[in-house]
Amino acid sequence: MKRVLVVGPAWVGDMVMAQSLFKRIKRLNPDCVLHVVAPGWSLPLTDRMAEVDQAHALDVSHGVFGFGARRLLGDALKQYEFDTAFILPRSWKSALVPYFAGAWQRIGYLGEWRYGLLTDLHQKPQKPIDRPKPRTVDSFVALADAEEPVVREEEWPLLETRSDARSLLPELDLIDVDPGYIVFCPGAEYGPAKQWPLPHFAELGRQLVSTGRQILISGSAKDAPAAEQIAGEVGSGAQSIAGKTSLSQAIDVLSHAGGVVSNDSGLMHVAAALQRPTIAMFGSSSELVTPPLSNTAKTLSRQLPCRPCFQRTCPLHHLDCLNGITPAVAAEALSKAMTVH
Repeated sequence: MKRVLVVGPAWVGDMVMAQSLFKRIKRLNPDCVLHVVAPGWSLPLTDRMAEVDQAHALDVSHGVFGFGARRLLGDALKQYEFDTAFILPRSWKSALVPYFAGAWQRIGYLGEWRYGLLTDLHQKPQKPIDRPKPRTVDSFVALADAEEPVVREEEWPLLETRSDARSLLPELDLIDVDPGYIVFCPGAEYGPAKQWPLPHFAELGRQLVSTGRQILISGSAKDAPAAEQIAGEVGSGAQSIAGKTSLSQAIDVLSHAGGVVSNDSGLMHVAAALQRPTIAMFGSSSELVTPPLSNTAKTLSRQLPCRPCFQRTCPLHHLDCLNGITPAVAAEALSKAMTVH
């Protein structure tokens, strides 16, 4: 029986997309046992992926080398005698755990000159003709299957849905939230050039509330001020839960939503993997590179000469790529998505 280890990414969206790699590994090796090393916060995601047999937390803060913690985890994983390891992050330190674990074959992209740590070095995927960069999800899958480096639709991420979200958070009064609520996800960890303007979220919220919909605004503690601002501008019918939920709870809230409006963010990928009707706003990033992988998700973007720039903040200081996506356009797209679903 083949034993496979995957070192997962450090971002929510990338971890969701990594499930496509897990699906490909299982398709190529149906009887293999698949382990994943990932930050502890991401375990609620791997726990909802049927392909993952066991996950191991590596809790090293972003930007911290953490040699000792990586050595300890690698030594602890030796007992599993891994045949193959895939390392998705491209940093030198991310290859240490499989090396210390004694994985016979260690596969990853060249990254930070990881000679010796990796046994199979792949070159960075070349830029396709039809898009500004390779799709992230395809670059993951290509590590396991260079002969078919494009993700199949049946390999799109699919997270397991669990209990009724309204019964999970009585302290947030979700017990009074009607089925079919809409979730707003106004955050984007990468930076403001990926964030649809808060007044646009608020205007869309007012339109939805006027039709009888209720709005929940989700995100991390960092997103709480923005979420509170939107809720305040929308008024009755909207409430912020940003910073008040664990990732597992946020997944449950999204899993029962009637619709989701999100920036290009980790929660966008979660909503898509839960098969919720999702409208995703793309500004500095590209829907051709990190699209929500679901037939229930639709992307909104503007074709401008300056886009996509992939910058954290707008280098031209106007953010026309997102300002120009009006609440009316978003409302129409959301209505269509929810009707089709």
